[in-house]
Amino acid sequence: MKWITRERPKIDRIACPWLIARFIDPAPEFLYVPAADVLRIAAQSGATPYDVPGVEFGHHGEHCSFDAFVERYRLDDAALGKLARIVRAADCDRLDLAAEAAGLLAISRGLSLNFTDDHEMLRHGMVLYDALYAWCGGRPDEAAARLRQSAAGSSRPPQDTQIATKS
Repeated sequence: MKWITRERPKIDRIACPWLIARFIDPAPEFLYVPAADVLRIAAQSGATPYDVPGVEFGHHGEHCSFDAFVERYRLDDAALGKLARIVRAADCDRLDLAAEAAGLLAISRGLSLNFTDDHEMLRHGMVLYDALYAWCGGRPDEAAARLRQSAAGSSRPPQDTQIATKS
Protein backbone atom coordinates (compact mmCIF):
# COMPACT_ATOMS: atom_id res chain seq x y z
CA MET A 1 0.00 0.00 0.00
CA LYS A 2 1.01 3.61 -0.50
CA TRP A 3 1.02 6.03 2.43
CA ILE A 4 1.52 9.77 2.04
CA THR A 5 2.27 12.70 4.32
CA ARG A 6 4.05 16.03 4.50
CA GLU A 7 7.74 16.29 3.74
CA ARG A 8 10.42 17.00 6.40
CA PRO A 9 9.08 14.46 8.91
CA LYS A 10 9.50 14.80 12.62
CA ILE A 11 8.03 12.69 15.40
CA ASP A 12 4.61 11.50 14.16
CA ARG A 13 5.69 11.29 10.51
CA ILE A 14 8.50 8.91 11.45
CA ALA A 15 6.61 7.03 14.19
CA CYS A 16 3.61 6.32 11.92
CA PRO A 17 5.65 4.72 9.11
CA TRP A 18 7.42 2.63 11.74
CA LEU A 19 4.04 1.48 13.10
CA ILE A 20 2.70 0.81 9.60
CA ALA A 21 5.76 -1.21 8.57
CA ARG A 22 5.92 -3.22 11.80
CA PHE A 23 2.21 -3.86 12.51
CA ILE A 24 -0.04 -2.95 9.57
CA ASP A 25 1.42 -3.25 6.07
CA PRO A 26 4.11 -5.81 5.17
CA ALA A 27 5.12 -3.92 2.01
CA PRO A 28 4.50 -0.20 2.58
CA GLU A 29 5.54 2.57 0.22
CA PHE A 30 5.94 5.97 1.87
CA LEU A 31 5.64 9.26 0.03
CA TYR A 32 6.73 12.60 1.49
CA VAL A 33 5.46 15.59 -0.47
CA PRO A 34 4.87 19.31 0.12
CA ALA A 35 2.00 19.84 2.57
CA ALA A 36 -0.13 21.62 -0.03
CA ASP A 37 0.07 18.59 -2.36
CA VAL A 38 -0.69 15.73 0.05
CA LEU A 39 -4.42 15.35 -0.56
CA ARG A 40 -4.20 15.89 -4.32
CA ILE A 41 -1.41 13.34 -4.77
CA ALA A 42 -3.18 10.95 -2.40
CA ALA A 43 -6.28 11.08 -4.60
CA GLN A 44 -4.25 10.63 -7.79
CA SER A 45 -2.08 7.80 -6.51
CA GLY A 46 -4.49 5.96 -4.23
CA ALA A 47 -2.18 6.60 -1.27
CA THR A 48 -3.59 6.85 2.25
CA PRO A 49 -2.81 10.26 3.78
CA TYR A 50 -1.71 10.58 7.39
CA ASP A 51 -0.65 13.34 9.77
CA VAL A 52 -2.40 16.08 7.81
CA PRO A 53 -5.51 17.98 8.90
CA GLY A 54 -8.89 16.49 8.11
CA VAL A 55 -7.89 12.86 7.52
CA GLU A 56 -8.69 9.70 9.47
CA PHE A 57 -5.07 9.17 10.46
CA GLY A 58 -4.49 12.68 11.76
CA HIS A 59 -4.63 14.53 15.04
CA HIS A 60 -7.98 14.29 16.81
CA GLY A 61 -8.43 16.14 20.09
CA GLU A 62 -5.44 15.41 22.30
CA HIS A 63 -4.38 12.40 20.25
CA CYS A 64 -1.79 12.36 17.49
CA SER A 65 -1.71 10.40 14.22
CA PHE A 66 0.11 7.49 15.87
CA ASP A 67 -2.84 7.14 18.26
CA ALA A 68 -5.25 7.13 15.30
CA PHE A 69 -3.44 4.15 13.73
CA VAL A 70 -3.30 2.25 17.02
CA GLU A 71 -7.03 2.78 17.56
CA ARG A 72 -8.16 2.11 13.97
CA TYR A 73 -6.16 -1.12 13.67
CA ARG A 74 -6.97 -2.18 17.26
CA LEU A 75 -3.32 -2.72 18.11
CA ASP A 76 -3.60 -4.03 21.64
CA ASP A 77 0.00 -4.27 22.82
CA ALA A 78 1.19 -2.93 26.19
CA ALA A 79 4.53 -1.80 24.75
CA LEU A 80 2.73 0.04 21.93
CA GLY A 81 0.52 1.74 24.50
CA LYS A 82 3.58 2.99 26.35
CA LEU A 83 5.23 4.05 23.09
CA ALA A 84 2.04 5.83 21.98
CA ARG A 85 2.06 7.91 25.16
CA ILE A 86 5.70 8.92 24.53
CA VAL A 87 5.01 9.79 20.87
CA ARG A 88 1.88 11.76 21.80
CA ALA A 89 3.75 13.67 24.51
CA ALA A 90 6.60 14.60 22.16
CA ASP A 91 4.45 15.31 19.09
CA CYS A 92 1.73 17.31 20.85
CA ASP A 93 4.11 19.35 23.02
CA ARG A 94 2.85 17.61 26.18
CA LEU A 95 6.19 16.65 27.66
CA ASP A 96 4.49 16.24 31.04
CA LEU A 97 2.78 13.03 29.80
CA ALA A 98 5.99 10.99 29.54
CA ALA A 99 9.47 11.77 30.84
CA GLU A 100 10.99 10.11 27.76
CA ALA A 101 9.25 12.53 25.40
CA ALA A 102 11.88 15.25 25.78
CA GLY A 103 14.57 12.82 24.63
CA LEU A 104 12.47 11.65 21.68
CA LEU A 105 11.83 15.25 20.69
CA ALA A 106 15.54 16.10 20.87
CA ILE A 107 16.56 13.05 18.85
CA SER A 108 13.85 13.69 16.23
CA ARG A 109 15.00 17.26 15.77
CA GLY A 110 18.58 16.04 15.57
CA LEU A 111 17.65 13.58 12.81
CA SER A 112 16.07 16.45 10.91
CA LEU A 113 19.28 18.47 11.22
CA ASN A 114 21.42 15.56 10.01
CA PHE A 115 19.43 14.42 6.98
CA THR A 116 18.00 16.44 4.13
CA ASP A 117 16.52 13.36 2.44
CA ASP A 118 13.24 12.38 4.10
CA HIS A 119 13.60 8.69 3.24
CA GLU A 120 17.11 8.55 4.66
CA MET A 121 15.74 10.14 7.82
CA LEU A 122 13.01 7.48 7.88
CA ARG A 123 15.55 4.66 7.55
CA HIS A 124 17.41 5.95 10.60
CA GLY A 125 14.16 6.67 12.43
CA MET A 126 13.08 3.03 12.00
CA VAL A 127 16.07 1.97 14.10
CA LEU A 128 15.20 4.59 16.70
CA TYR A 129 11.60 3.38 17.02
CA ASP A 130 12.62 -0.28 17.07
CA ALA A 131 14.90 0.58 20.00
CA LEU A 132 12.26 2.63 21.79
CA TYR A 133 9.64 -0.09 21.28
CA ALA A 134 12.06 -2.66 22.71
CA TRP A 135 12.71 -0.37 25.69
CA CYS A 136 8.94 -0.19 26.21
CA GLY A 137 8.91 -3.98 26.46
CA GLY A 138 8.08 -4.89 22.87
CA ARG A 139 9.85 -7.28 20.54
CA PRO A 140 10.32 -5.74 17.06
CA ASP A 141 11.36 -9.11 15.62
CA GLU A 142 8.15 -10.75 16.87
CA ALA A 143 6.05 -7.88 15.50
CA ALA A 144 7.64 -8.33 12.07
CA ALA A 145 7.07 -12.09 12.19
CA ARG A 146 3.38 -11.64 13.09
CA LEU A 147 2.93 -9.19 10.23
CA ARG A 148 4.57 -11.55 7.73
CA GLN A 149 2.41 -14.41 9.02
CA SER A 150 -0.80 -12.38 8.69
CA ALA A 151 0.23 -11.29 5.18
CA ALA A 152 0.76 -14.93 4.24
CA GLY A 153 -2.85 -15.64 5.20
CA SER A 154 -4.19 -12.72 3.18
CA SER A 155 -4.42 -12.23 -0.57
CA ARG A 156 -1.03 -10.49 -0.49
CA PRO A 157 2.15 -12.47 -1.00
CA PRO A 158 4.35 -12.55 2.11
CA GLN A 159 7.20 -10.09 1.85
CA ASP A 160 10.03 -8.81 3.94
CA THR A 161 9.37 -5.61 5.88
CA GLN A 162 11.73 -3.57 3.76
CA ILE A 163 10.40 -0.13 3.07
CA ALA A 164 9.82 1.17 -0.43
CA THR A 165 10.22 4.92 -0.51
CA LYS A 166 9.42 7.49 -3.14
CA SER A 167 9.23 11.24 -3.22
